[in-house]
Amino acid sequence: MNYPFEIIRKTRVNVLKMVEGFSIEQLNKIPEGFNNNLIWNIGHLVAVQQNLCYKQAGLPITVEEAYFDTYKSDTKPNGLAGEADLEQIKQLLVSTIDQLEIDYNNNLFVNYVPRPTRYNVDINNIDEAITFLLFHEGLHTGYILALKRSLSR
Repeated sequence: MNYPFEIIRKTRVNVLKMVEGFSIEQLNKIPEGFNNNLIWNIGHLVAVQQNLCYKQAGLPITVEEAYFDTYKSDTKPNGLAGEADLEQIKQLLVSTIDQLEIDYNNNLFVNYVPRPTRYNVDINNIDEAITFLLFHEGLHTGYILALKRSLSR
């Protein structure tokens, strides 16, 4: 099961490379036709991973609840993120996937509660959750590319 973790890790590193050089103002800008911004999409990757893997298994999340509440599903940017927020997101993008892999290898996700997703995919266990994360990371990488193009016009 190490390969999915490697893909997620590399995707997250690539996302960070995609937004290198953007100012904090650009990262916070919501372009016309969008309902969120670059920084929210990046932060959202961590929040969804925490929800799908930890909360669904009845485990405590590994990020602060305030962070989770800011970037979880069905939220939008609420105020402007600052440089400290950006640094936290960058750190969490890698550290949370590293921790997930450790916790997975230690079999912590034995009490996973099955759940449907808004994409009509049922997730029944941690392996399926991690597989679904691959789709979700790709989906938001696409959003990030679209937002980046919109900001570069």
